[in-house]
Amino acid sequence: MPQPTAVNPAPDSYVYCPRCATPLVTQPVMDKPRRVCPACRFVHFTDPKVGVGVMVVVDGRILLVRRAMNPEKGKWSIPAGFVDSGEDPKETAVREAAEETGLRVTISGLVDVYFNPPAEPGAPGASIFILYKAEWVDGILRAGDDAAAAAFFGPDELPELAFASTKDAIQRLRLM
Repeated sequence: MPQPTAVNPAPDSYVYCPRCATPLVTQPVMDKPRRVCPACRFVHFTDPKVGVGVMVVVDGRILLVRRAMNPEKGKWSIPAGFVDSGEDPKETAVREAAEETGLRVTISGLVDVYFNPPAEPGAPGASIFILYKAEWVDGILRAGDDAAAAAFFGPDELPELAFASTKDAIQRLRLM
């Protein structure tokens, strides 16, 4: 397994203090270099982006959406999205499934948690991804939000896939 790329705990893109607008400096804090305000002592901690997705399987076929935007535009992935601040990840997963596929689902378990280091500093994407197992409750399948298409696929009729988490979900489907 490749070694994860280290994330810079003191990104130069954070220039000014969000509290007092003083220019930030880089100093060691808790054994790492971090951006610090010399005036008010605010410390900028680089937090990970968290994404969630749902693995919905019906009659041995997995629900996938074709991505309408980058990264991986045009490829297929499980319905997924970012967790908003203060939002329960399970609620996010249910919301994203509805937004991207028109289906209402309920969470029935945890599949796995993935660490996805960015390919390059500042690259979009979730560095932590939570994959839930979900059951289709109701709704009519249709592409929505940032999905160009939505469909169920058997493990032997897959389109081009995006993301390691989607590929892992397919491997798990084959073992079911």
